[in-house]
Amino acid sequence: MKVIITDCDHENIDIETSVLNNANIPFKLLQCKTEEDLINKCKGADILINQYAPITQNVMENLSPELKQVVRYGVGVDNVNVKAATKMGITVCNVPDYGTNEVADHALSLMLAIQRKIVLMSNYTKNEKWDYVKAIPVHRHGTLTVGIVGIGRIGKAFAKRVSVLGCNVVAYDPKFDKNIKDCRSFVKSVTMEELLDISDIISIHCPSDNTIGLFNDEAFNRMKKTAYIINTARGGIIDEEALDRALSQGKIAGAAIDVVKKEPMSTESPLFCHENFICTPHMAWYSEEAALELKRKVAEEAVRFAKGEEVFYPVNNI
Repeated sequence: MKVIITDCDHENIDIETSVLNNANIPFKLLQCKTEEDLINKCKGADILINQYAPITQNVMENLSPELKQVVRYGVGVDNVNVKAATKMGITVCNVPDYGTNEVADHALSLMLAIQRKIVLMSNYTKNEKWDYVKAIPVHRHGTLTVGIVGIGRIGKAFAKRVSVLGCNVVAYDPKFDKNIKDCRSFVKSVTMEELLDISDIISIHCPSDNTIGLFNDEAFNRMKKTAYIINTARGGIIDEEALDRALSQGKIAGAAIDVVKKEPMSTESPLFCHENFICTPHMAWYSEEAALELKRKVAEEAVRFAKGEEVFYPVNNI
């Protein structure tokens, strides 16, 4: 089988090269950006390893019948038309577990930074004066309820971390009973409405399927005015215009996010004007170890498929 890496912004592909060469699978690296690039340059590929290039229905129709598998660098498959791939018999795979601990750690870091007002007070101390009064109020973690939206791998890892701090942990997930096996002792299932009503901190860990715009004006109106929101999941789950309104009108206490609807986020975004807003550049997944694991696992998944073995991370059922 022939493998094409459609695009990759990593410093090198040494790990992918080693895995594919050891399996005697021919491949090449391209830097496709558009549908036209993919259609014109990826003819004859059996397997696409993909990062950002748009794998649309049109692309797959033009690369069929040769194309049989798409493996994506990362957890999300937003740039792959999974529904169309399923209809065409194309297996779509991702790597859902390479950065679980990193994302949970980052969410915790954002939570501590926004709730303990670390960034706010660091800037104030450096630029204004040495005085903690501006930070008032800050509350003890043992008095706080943390609401988690989505209790999959990362949501559970985050739940374990915040429970150690003494927080009361609740979660909303339509598949709660299926996912919560090892956290039931310290995570309580609630409805989305209950979560909005009682949470002092809300951390988003759900996929973007059917959740785009979940946090809109209505949701922010329902949250406590003293509550904070954290998003390390997917951009678009938070309506950014609604978030700006919520911060401007004091409907919530603050927000800390790692993902936005359109990346990179414009420096002209009104969200940057809020001192109770923290933003990092979609880096929650990152550690040196996670980056290496991701590269190895995408190549290994392609090798398994090429050899006719069962793949580990299918997104669709073929």
